[in-house]
Amino acid sequence: MKTSQGLLAFAAAAGPSMAAKSLLATPPMGFNNWARFMCDLNQTLFTQTADAMASNGLLAAGYDRINIDDCWPLHKRAANGSLQWNTTLFPQGMPWLGSYLKQRGFHFGIYSDAGTYTCGGYPGSLGYEEIDAATFESWGVDYLKLDGCYVNPFKTEKYKQIYSHWHDVIGRMSKPMIFSESAPAYFSGNEHGNNTDWYDVMDWVPGYGELARHSDDIPVFRDTTAWGGVTTNYDFNTLLARYQKPGFFNDPDFLIADHPKLTLTEKKAQFALWASFSAPLIISAWVPALDKETLEMLKNERLIAINQDPLALQATLVSQDGKWDVLSKSLSNGDRILTVFNRQTQNDKLFVPFERAGYPIDPSGTQKYNVTDLWTGKSDDSATKGVTSNVPGHGVQVYRISPLYNTGRDTVVPTGMVFNTATRQCLTAGTDGATISLGKCTAADSQVWRVDSNGTLRSLAFPKSCLGADSKSGIASIRVCGGAPARWQQWQYQSTGNILSSGVGGSCLTAGDNGSVVIAKCGADRNKQVFEMPSGSLRE
Repeated sequence: MKTSQGLLAFAAAAGPSMAAKSLLATPPMGFNNWARFMCDLNQTLFTQTADAMASNGLLAAGYDRINIDDCWPLHKRAANGSLQWNTTLFPQGMPWLGSYLKQRGFHFGIYSDAGTYTCGGYPGSLGYEEIDAATFESWGVDYLKLDGCYVNPFKTEKYKQIYSHWHDVIGRMSKPMIFSESAPAYFSGNEHGNNTDWYDVMDWVPGYGELARHSDDIPVFRDTTAWGGVTTNYDFNTLLARYQKPGFFNDPDFLIADHPKLTLTEKKAQFALWASFSAPLIISAWVPALDKETLEMLKNERLIAINQDPLALQATLVSQDGKWDVLSKSLSNGDRILTVFNRQTQNDKLFVPFERAGYPIDPSGTQKYNVTDLWTGKSDDSATKGVTSNVPGHGVQVYRISPLYNTGRDTVVPTGMVFNTATRQCLTAGTDGATISLGKCTAADSQVWRVDSNGTLRSLAFPKSCLGADSKSGIASIRVCGGAPARWQQWQYQSTGNILSSGVGGSCLTAGDNGSVVIAKCGADRNKQVFEMPSGSLRE
């Protein structure tokens, strides 16, 4: 199946079916106990959480899922092989709890494991997939988080076999069930920068489920490195935007909204980044005790709207320099989102020109834009050059940009970094206007690329020159657009992360030695050939 996001031709791998899209067209919102309570769970925790969410406005804001994580069953299965809930923790039982939640407007989700045991040492589902699925269905469960502990052998092929089987089992159920896959998390962060296994798993999970947890667990309540954990999962998520679409969502894990080691600014930063990603918004906190400021953050209707936008695009990096990350994406009504992340500890400000958000370069300065601060709702309809963002240390500002067209220039071009996901080095146009390289990301114009719908790439530093492939030398370079056979300056971006040359058959953009960029046979070295690019355009 092929689809277009208005960047380059986008060749999809085994993507989610239309049934999956209708099952989860936008990312899920709700609650999970794990990061806050871990195995300290019981029936009252979930009933009190549901009651609080119904009364404090979280349910009305869209948080309509209550998911139980690990440690809920007994250590032994029943005589017929079925899982049994711990009757001390859940005295009225799972069917009763599912009914309680449903009566109050919530969906009911549960946890199991692909291996022989759960991560907490309880019975896993390996070899019991059919009976466990039937059991969960009888309890009213419609969301399954499947972890990946105790899978033997520890091979990508084994995980694929198990998760594929679960997909088939779920597909035969009388009622649809959302399938959250944790398989990729077990292959992220491989040693020596080799991400091949991680890429392999990410390539197949969209075909089997609706969301996938791809990296580290978010820090739990007792962890002292909460902010580092948030930024780690954020960084992983920036490497995977190519997989996301309606029906499948990259999952950087829970919103730790009451973590004692996060400031309010840092909690707001996590929420804003996850909203910009159209990531699942699953709260893991003691909801009944959330303070007014945190509840206001979680219920911010403007940020929830961009999270739940029907395009389901994940915001991608426009620029990155170690101090600032700037991200952008399109919304279904034609607006663009600009997200500005201050990684520094001190407050600072940054100016972002509109062309970095994908808008046409306007030398006359007459084009106006309405810019809305999504935290405050305040708008400015007189902006002509760009956005000046004042951001606290470890803070995030998000803006919704609506062009007030008066010149007829209404074309948005996806714009941002093109970078290798193994090294995180940026594609850079040389100062000579001819050579290109991969190097440290500095947010320079030479590292910000406009990706036209015809498959050409142009840096802001040299807007009249296009990235090209030379079949004779095997070198990539930039030349005046149209100064070579058109196909040599056209590229196709694939869901695997390969940037395929239209002019040099079967060849892909490849990281060479010492920062060089070459054209090599696709698949020759996945680490050197997997790239991230700007997210989709205004119109699909």
